[in-house]
Amino acid sequence: MRKKIRTLCIVMVLTLLIPGRATAQGIPVYDNTSFLSLVKQLVEAGKQTAEMLKMVDHLKSAKEKIEKVNIAVKQYQAVREITRNNEVLFDMVNSDLREILSSPYIEPHEIGTISDAFNSIIENSLKNLEFMGQVLSNDFLNMNDAERLEVLEAQREESKKMVADITLKNKRYRTIISFRKMQAVINDRKTNY
Repeated sequence: MRKKIRTLCIVMVLTLLIPGRATAQGIPVYDNTSFLSLVKQLVEAGKQTAEMLKMVDHLKSAKEKIEKVNIAVKQYQAVREITRNNEVLFDMVNSDLREILSSPYIEPHEIGTISDAFNSIIENSLKNLEFMGQVLSNDFLNMNDAERLEVLEAQREESKKMVADITLKNKRYRTIISFRKMQAVINDRKTNY
């Protein structure tokens, strides 16, 4: 019996000294249903990833198309504004220049200077329209849409400056006419002293 107690104590001491991880677990058992569901989940995740990659490609192409349309719309707006500004220039020159030149307060030697000032602006406007037509009609200098838009924006700003310039010249000549008219009224008045 002492032998049995001694053996039992030795077994207990060994059990306490051996770490719990080192205990025997037996033969590993695999659950086939869990393994199959894991494989199915991985296959499904792969399909979803492939669909997401297709969606990303589709969204990239849609973004590129939207950017192209946006640039085309901006080009159209720039061309429309340039055209509108040139129409304003031509209308102002047709009506206002005729009115200024037919004024009795403009001297004959000034007619050429006034006509030249207005004509230079109109000629510059026509050159800009011709250049804009070349930029839009052919692949001018192998420009992409963004570069073409940049050129059109510069043309738009220049057309705005021409409208402002012709408006200023028109105002200046009208001021000269009104000043000379007032001067003529003052010089022609009768004195009642």
